[in-house]
Amino acid sequence: MILELSSIRKRFGGVHALRDGSLSVRPGQVHALIGENGAGKSTLVKIVAGMLRRDGGDMRWKGRSVDFHRSAEAHAVGIRMVHQESLLAPHLTVAENVFLGREPLKSAFLDEAAMAHKTASILEEHRFPLQADWKVAKLAPAHKQIVEICRALHGDPSLLMFDEPTSSLSDAEATEVFRIVRQLREKGIGIVYITHRLAELQEIADQITILRDGETVHSCPASETTTQEIVRHMVGRNVAAVYFRDKQPPGEERLKVDLPGVAFELRAGEILGVAGLVGAGRTKVCETLFGITPAPPGSISVNGEPCDIRSPLDAVEAGIALVTEDRQETGLAVRLPVRTNITLANLDAVCAGSVVHSGRERRVAEDYRKRLQIRADATEQSARQLSGGNQQKVVIAKWLFRDTNVVLFDEPTRGIDVGAKAEVFALMDKMAREGKAILMVSSELPELLQVADRILVMREGSMVAELPRETTQQEIMHHAAVGH
Repeated sequence: MILELSSIRKRFGGVHALRDGSLSVRPGQVHALIGENGAGKSTLVKIVAGMLRRDGGDMRWKGRSVDFHRSAEAHAVGIRMVHQESLLAPHLTVAENVFLGREPLKSAFLDEAAMAHKTASILEEHRFPLQADWKVAKLAPAHKQIVEICRALHGDPSLLMFDEPTSSLSDAEATEVFRIVRQLREKGIGIVYITHRLAELQEIADQITILRDGETVHSCPASETTTQEIVRHMVGRNVAAVYFRDKQPPGEERLKVDLPGVAFELRAGEILGVAGLVGAGRTKVCETLFGITPAPPGSISVNGEPCDIRSPLDAVEAGIALVTEDRQETGLAVRLPVRTNITLANLDAVCAGSVVHSGRERRVAEDYRKRLQIRADATEQSARQLSGGNQQKVVIAKWLFRDTNVVLFDEPTRGIDVGAKAEVFALMDKMAREGKAILMVSSELPELLQVADRILVMREGSMVAELPRETTQQEIMHHAAVGH
């Protein structure tokens, strides 16, 4: 074994993040680590990567007991990690990020030519659609993830740990990641692969280990289990792998959009899906409707009234909310408590004059914590400490408290587990049944087919098709790739 973890334990205050985390990885093996958000997966791999120190248990690296005090120690022995959330410096280039913290020097100065040359070699070898001199700030989330992978590939790693590497990638880009993983496996590199996309397990996993509530509850060869078995071990009960939503008759018009290349209507009680490849312009539609991106000539109406949306404040006042793709960067104030995040978009309702009424704010936050079943010790807990699924519930609670009529969901299930997905979809369905109109952008075609009432397909900034829910993934992809 290259890596052996036995009964790893970790606590954060009174919370047991890990009670009995056990895992073994062989050279040339892809070991999938599965579990719901909060099960302890990220904590376990961060301990291996030297980012956290364990409270108990044994970790052995190539047969020798180790206890890394910092990331540099793990890095020095050949352990690398590809993070789910971007840890890049946006103001730097791709090459500068690949070498960040380990820059080569030439006569006491940065050897920028060497960095650019090596980065270009990595990009060319793996056929990544990037240039070494591009600024990371201008990259899409999918391309930022590729830069993270390039950072991990630099050097001579013996173990790579991928934490949700395809969560923001298109199917084509995910296929390229699978190719890279297989290539690294053939070179004898051990791989720990965390994913919530259970279909990926059939593509690349050799072994599967499942965590639940901080404990390893099951481990077996990937060929000897099923998706249903995996889900049962993850959540401790039998559940449907995907949420199924009954179609409802739409009500009155809530949103009407007539912009160049983008025209549609959205009605009360309706969930309208938006599909397309990465870069097709799906997120830009949401950003335009929410006032982040200037709207081109055209018209936007909410509840039959024309709106001039020039800023997010204009959008919110018109009754439009946005649940962003990157909840940690743009959806939450992660360093603030849950209660503050829930009331942030509707402060007037919890203020006495110009001062926040703390008692009123706590009551509102506690009400939404119970209603949405947000798993937090208390509403005073920092949003950063919550799992991905519970962070998403906090974002949804914020807009429910604001009581907007139109809610835009951009990749609402990115990076959350199957159980949390079902809860988020149930919340969306409840919102629709209460008369809200929902626009749902998603790269997960099965989810669109089972949740949306209609599906709009985008390509190169324009909507090229409107399809009923009864369509197929193949038809959606045909329109997304070909345009007709």
